[in-house]
Amino acid sequence: MALKKRKAKKRVVKKRPLKKRVVKKTLKKKPARKTLKKAASKKKPAAARAKKSKENLIGNITHYFPHVQAAVIKLKAPLSVGDTIKVKGHTTEFTQTIASLQINRVPVNSAKTGEEIGLLVKSRVRQHDLVYKV
Repeated sequence: MALKKRKAKKRVVKKRPLKKRVVKKTLKKKPARKTLKKAASKKKPAAARAKKSKENLIGNITHYFPHVQAAVIKLKAPLSVGDTIKVKGHTTEFTQTIASLQINRVPVNSAKTGEEIGLLVKSRVRQHDLVYKV
């Protein structure tokens, strides 16, 4: 038996007429002028706030290892064993003395500006917390 081929029916799509869009003209408002009070109330950067405080900014936290409670600090000033530091952040604030420092897992007595050091901390710290020397 021979199979009959079906002819494909063409679908006719009716085009609907487009509706005309009505565009409303609006007047652009000029932005309000800033007053001196608003400009003065803006927060100053962290470096400016650090200069006013009695502590000296040493660096900031770049990483935290929770299992060993150790922090990595990028130094902006020299630091040595026996110094007292203060860690300030959004949710953290504590003071401690430095018992040991490490650079690339090697214990050292002091570290220079620009180095990244490992430090045991007594409380949880977070990235971008600031470290001050008391």
